[in-house]
Amino acid sequence: MGKTLAEKIIEQHLVSGKMVPGEEIAIRIDQTLTQDATGTMAYLQFEALGIPRVKTKLSLSYVDHNTLQNGFENADDHRFLQTFSQKYGLYFSRAGNGICHQVHLERFAKPGETLLGADSHTPTAGGMGMLAIGAGGLDVAVAMAGEPFYLRMPSITKVELRGELPPWVTAKDIILEVLRRLTVKGGVGKIIEYTGEGLRCLTVPERATITNMGAELGATTSIFPSDELTRQYLRAQGREEDWRPLAADPDAVYAEEIVIQLDELVPLVACPHSPDAVRPVAEVGDIKVDQVVIGSCTNSSYKDLMQAAWILKGKRVHPDVSLVVAPGSRQVLKMLADNGALGDLIMAGARILECACGPCVGMGQAPPTGAVSVRTINRNFEGRSGTKSAQVYLASPEVAAAAALTG
Repeated sequence: MGKTLAEKIIEQHLVSGKMVPGEEIAIRIDQTLTQDATGTMAYLQFEALGIPRVKTKLSLSYVDHNTLQNGFENADDHRFLQTFSQKYGLYFSRAGNGICHQVHLERFAKPGETLLGADSHTPTAGGMGMLAIGAGGLDVAVAMAGEPFYLRMPSITKVELRGELPPWVTAKDIILEVLRRLTVKGGVGKIIEYTGEGLRCLTVPERATITNMGAELGATTSIFPSDELTRQYLRAQGREEDWRPLAADPDAVYAEEIVIQLDELVPLVACPHSPDAVRPVAEVGDIKVDQVVIGSCTNSSYKDLMQAAWILKGKRVHPDVSLVVAPGSRQVLKMLADNGALGDLIMAGARILECACGPCVGMGQAPPTGAVSVRTINRNFEGRSGTKSAQVYLASPEVAAAAALTG
């Protein structure tokens, strides 16, 4: 009997236990990441272990959450994270470099390796063919010390993508469709594995959009194969040597199988106040929009922002709409600046924010009282935006840009 892709990677990293769904297993961790909202406590825990240097292949400390330094507290945390990284052998990504998941995809993610991150959206790297899992800070600290990560063996769900995406339908609509079918609890205890001919129309950043929001399903992680499109992405990043082909066996057996016919999808939005409250844009009707936010670890890639810039070029944002754009990384921001797209966004009326999580984690840009905010982020729980009365809709960059123009 053949193996799924997830089973192959788990088997290669298995330290103890049997790969039977529900049974406890322990796996070796190749890479770890933290961000500044979780890293400080995780690193204090690591120091308590008395280990002189990290024992993973690679460990990263990112600063992307608490970047508004209205007092000394955040600045002091960032200084601690930097000096800790220097002392114990971690890479340190300073504030402004970008969102951890976007930067990790660009610089460090490797097909076939394991990543444990103290952030729930760590599975973003599954778009690169990594087994990437979000966990608590103590779990990450222990992994940095060279110890395995313990979890219950998940069941594997296959999502087969058939056909091709129609115009204006995106990777964000694919994951919203999965959320519509499975709900925010439908992925608990599962790994979501994507296959099918539809993979050929999804670049690595688009795949990462889908694996990113697998967290909203409650899934352990989500994963895509590593194929020629993965190789092209790594080549563009100057890391082609990190590529290796990875896929499930043709006769792999899954606990559950879902088929999505891509050419039947339409632009979707998740309505307030849950990522699984999904409806077609056409059915939502005309709702006055007060704010549009384009960015976050879900939709802040170069492709995402180029799509938005193309829609906005030569036009002006509706006078009643506040549009903010947060590029996912310094690399994305520079590329937009170099090709003129940044100027198109600015001239359309967009406010350009720092390359960080920003509004997604409530770090600025709280909507007005009772406002409607269309965002390309991953969560729209009540009050998360900073305004309890706000109505937040989750959408693709294309839908968000259109809403910014029409109001």
